[in-house]
Amino acid sequence: MESSGTTSGIEKVTVGDVELAYETFGDRSATPVLLISGLGSQMISYADEFCADLAARGTFVVRFDNRDVGLSTHLHEAGPPDLGAIRRGDRSGVAYDLADMAADAAGLITALGLESVHVVGVSMGGMIAQRVAFTYPERVRSLTSIMSTTGDRSVGGASEAATAVLYAPPATDRETAIARQLETSRVIGSPGFPLDEEAVSARAALAFDRAHDPAGVARQMAAIFSSPDRTPDLARVAVPTLVIHGSDDALVNVSGGRATAAAVPGAELVVLEGMGHDLPRPLWPEIIERIAKLVASVEGLA
Repeated sequence: MESSGTTSGIEKVTVGDVELAYETFGDRSATPVLLISGLGSQMISYADEFCADLAARGTFVVRFDNRDVGLSTHLHEAGPPDLGAIRRGDRSGVAYDLADMAADAAGLITALGLESVHVVGVSMGGMIAQRVAFTYPERVRSLTSIMSTTGDRSVGGASEAATAVLYAPPATDRETAIARQLETSRVIGSPGFPLDEEAVSARAALAFDRAHDPAGVARQMAAIFSSPDRTPDLARVAVPTLVIHGSDDALVNVSGGRATAAAVPGAELVVLEGMGHDLPRPLWPEIIERIAKLVASVEGLA
């Protein structure tokens, strides 16, 4: 089935106590694929062309802003969390965890009238996608976990340089936000591919214009820190699973991807050489092809 890749434009739907902004690409009657974004990343982290190309493979693509980023609900009343205290085990300042974010994703699937979907998540989005797969198995046809990890603190660790950019003071204006994103991309991006500074700058500018909320990003980080190791639960994932990871990921070491694949029965692990903690454009065709092949296999179309 071919699809035009046409976008729906931004729409919003209430899921539980939050309102989620989402956008779709392609024919609604096609096989649904839900894309879940990473820490602090808005739905635009999945580029329009990436979504349209995936839709052109016969899928109905849904991307959305997680809570606390973009055009979805921001929990301003919760205030900024004390990440140091949370890492020491004090959960009193945690507004929500990854289970709540997985409930958002599952609620969105229901609100859109989709019985079940193929779930794809990048980084924190992969963590959320994993939780959706084992918490709401009836909603998931396949799982693709990209540049993510299991929650086991002994794997998937960040390099010293990546940790430094992750904890850098937040930008306070548009130009600084763009410069900060470029700096971050130079540290955690894909060393095997040229950095597309124009694309990174444009996406950072758009993200700042849509919503700049460092406290919201910190609350998402708190959700990661306060969530338990998913390894035992991943053993219960019964859907076909693809794990994609870059060989040169400085933010989530490739050991996190290897551990994810080892934890999920029958999971396929693909390590892409030269890829870091981003989706470099030259790798889009291969990543899209692998997702589309998994979808087609599950749907009996391969």
